[in-house]
Amino acid sequence: MTTTLLLVSDIHGNFPALAAVDRQSRADGIDIVLNCGDSTVYAPFPNETLNWLREHKAVSILGNTDAKVLRLLEGKSFSKPRKAEKRIMYEWTAKQLSMENRTYLATMPKRAFLVVEGFRIGLFHGSPDDDNEFLFHDSPDDRFRELAEKTDCDILVSGHSHSPYHKHINGVHFLNPGSAGRMFDGNPDGSYGILELSPGHILVRLCRCPYPVEELIDRHRRKLLPPIYEEMYRTGRKLN
Repeated sequence: MTTTLLLVSDIHGNFPALAAVDRQSRADGIDIVLNCGDSTVYAPFPNETLNWLREHKAVSILGNTDAKVLRLLEGKSFSKPRKAEKRIMYEWTAKQLSMENRTYLATMPKRAFLVVEGFRIGLFHGSPDDDNEFLFHDSPDDRFRELAEKTDCDILVSGHSHSPYHKHINGVHFLNPGSAGRMFDGNPDGSYGILELSPGHILVRLCRCPYPVEELIDRHRRKLLPPIYEEMYRTGRKLN
C-alpha cells in the first residue's frame, strides 16, 4: 500500500495559488494534506484558504502570522512587524475571518505528529528547536545534523523560510515544500511537495505550480490594500 501526502506551507491567504496546487496535485491521488502554517495574512483570501483546509481535513499547524492574527482576535497587539503596510494586512485579516475560521485557527497546534506507513512525521513551522527558525535549502548540513540528533522523527516537515528542499541527513528526511502562495525566488509560481510513503520506502517530489496572479491582484485592489503587494506577487519577490 502507498499513501500519498500533499505538503503545503506559507499559503498566506493566497487561495488562487492553493486552488491551482489542488488542481495540479489531484492526479497524484492525495490521501492526506499536511500544512506547516502561515495560512493567513498578506493575500486577500483568508476565509477561502481556511475553508479549503477544513474541507480537506488537513493536518495544520500555526505559523507566526497566524499567531499574530489570533493575538488581534484576543484584543492584544504585537510589536513586529512595524511597517504600516504589513500591519494593515494582519488587522484586515483578523476582521475578515468568519466565526468558524476564527475557531479553526484557534484550535491549530503549534506542532503536530503522525505516523504514516510506519514513518513518524513531525510538522514544525520553523524547527524542533524554535518555531521561528529559518531553515533554507543552503543552511549548513551541520545544523540539520544537530536537529536530527534531537528528534525521533523519520520525516521532519517545516515551512517558514519559503525555501523548498529535501535533505536526508543522519537518517532523517528534512522537507520544506516552499511557499504555496508567496515565493521570493523571482518565480511567482506556487511551491508544494508530494510525499509518497509505503512500508520502508520514501519518495519526495518538489513541484511548482502557476496560478492566476491577476485574480489575486484584482481582489487585493478592490479591497484597497497596500499596492506594494501587487508587485510582490507579480514578480515573486519580497519587497518589504
